[in-house]
Amino acid sequence: MAPASPPCRPLLVGYYGEHNLGDDALLTVLLTQLPGPCTPTVTARDQEEVQRRFGVATVDRRRLQAVLAALSRCDALVFGGGSLLQDSTSFASLLYYAALIGAARLRHRPVLLWAQGLGPLRRRRSRLLVRALLRLASGCSWRDGQSAALARQLGWRPGALQLAGAFANGGMEAGVGSDPVWSLEAPGWHGRGGPLVLCFRPTRQLQGPAWRPWLQALEQLAPDREILWLPFHRHQDRGLLQHLLAEGLLGEALAARSRELAPQRPEDVLAVCAGSGLVLAMRLHGLILAAVSGAPVAALSYDPKVAAAARALGCPLAELDAPPPPAVLLSQWQACLDQPPAAQRLAELRDAAAVHRQLLAATFTPAS
Repeated sequence: MAPASPPCRPLLVGYYGEHNLGDDALLTVLLTQLPGPCTPTVTARDQEEVQRRFGVATVDRRRLQAVLAALSRCDALVFGGGSLLQDSTSFASLLYYAALIGAARLRHRPVLLWAQGLGPLRRRRSRLLVRALLRLASGCSWRDGQSAALARQLGWRPGALQLAGAFANGGMEAGVGSDPVWSLEAPGWHGRGGPLVLCFRPTRQLQGPAWRPWLQALEQLAPDREILWLPFHRHQDRGLLQHLLAEGLLGEALAARSRELAPQRPEDVLAVCAGSGLVLAMRLHGLILAAVSGAPVAALSYDPKVAAAARALGCPLAELDAPPPPAVLLSQWQACLDQPPAAQRLAELRDAAAVHRQLLAATFTPAS
């Protein structure tokens, strides 16, 4: 008799339906990697949009009781990408995810931490709580070495699922990969001589005149090319161009060649980047999607996760907390204009993302 298939009715937990293209990209990959047949339920804020775009059942992620009720109808709990176990949002946010993990284990459901970033954990009580939660996880895969290192400090050790994945990956560190969005398929780059694309966001480091060094360098960079402002978050990033214009921070020449786009899907981002001569990215998944498309990229880091991805790729990196002089910025950006990242490095990052697929396969695919 053939072995019974393990259940595949997971509850996928993440910042979905928040009108952020990075989270949309993570959900796209996660749904693709679930072994079929699977019937997932997805926690989402804008449930209607997630249902329409992905064809999945949803539950309001802001209503804990509704999410717990959905969990009772599911066979596994999957934390789907991003950094959910952190306390920079709030300690209450961490308690929310702790409640889900505790409820899942009380119901004897497996808990997977898929492609997770870990931290920051600024409070001692946060570290103690996460230490306990990691012991409850059935399997983990981390999107970067820093997260895995913090998990080890808190007592995490790779289990059988992670060790099997490491063996399949030719000795890669157990349970550690790259961001799953590196695995997306993309059109080939065809942007030589193309426009400059800005994946910028509002951030505490750039208030008022703090924008000037960056915009000054941008104004001198390839002055014959169009500048496309590519908002990743529908509510946070859209309108940034108009805001800077209203603040009088954009020079007349820079404003004349600037226009804002309105991408709806990660595929739209890939298409725009594939035709660009350079993408300047503050958003983590803006950087990753641009590189996946084969476009030349440079990172402006407001957060350590962006800096880590830039270093992994080997692209130019400027820290918003310590901006270099405009002349240095201009020199860095000019050096990578129309110069796509190394194909071998992209392939390595893509291969490193396989650990996340292996975690799902080992959990939901029946043994032969």
